Amino acid sequence: MKTVLTYGTFDLFHVGHVNLLQRAKALGDQLIVGVSTDEFNFSEKNKTTIVPFEHRVKVLESCRHVDLVVPEQSWQQKVEDIQKYQVDVFVMGDDWNGKFDDLKAYCDVIYLPRTRSISSTAIKQAMAVLSQLNQELN
Repeated sequence: MKTVLTYGTFDLFHVGHVNLLQRAKALGDQLIVGVSTDEFNFSEKNKTTIVPFEHRVKVLESCRHVDLVVPEQSWQQKVEDIQKYQVDVFVMGDDWNGKFDDLKAYCDVIYLPRTRSISSTAIKQAMAVLSQLNQELN
């Protein structure tokens, strides 16, 4: 069995997330997804999420491409997870190109193209603009 592993925040789940998960799953038989906890996002990534961790996990668990969801609590756990779950392929979006090449010592590393014109950050920015416009109109 070929196991694939990816990580992400998966806030405001959208078609770009679906495309990543679908492409990742196509590379193997089992897809494991590490979901960044709210604490990890805040302390290490300087990001706050709109959707709480438990809800993001539930959304991913319901996705047909995902076989297992695990919490991501640190940058260092990737090697541990690769070894623990006997991962063959580590996958990330190409915005991370080269950042995880050190993991090639443990498994194949593949950077998949992102879905253009959509991201959680872009959605959050659009929501902020709409909120501001709404406040100005009222």
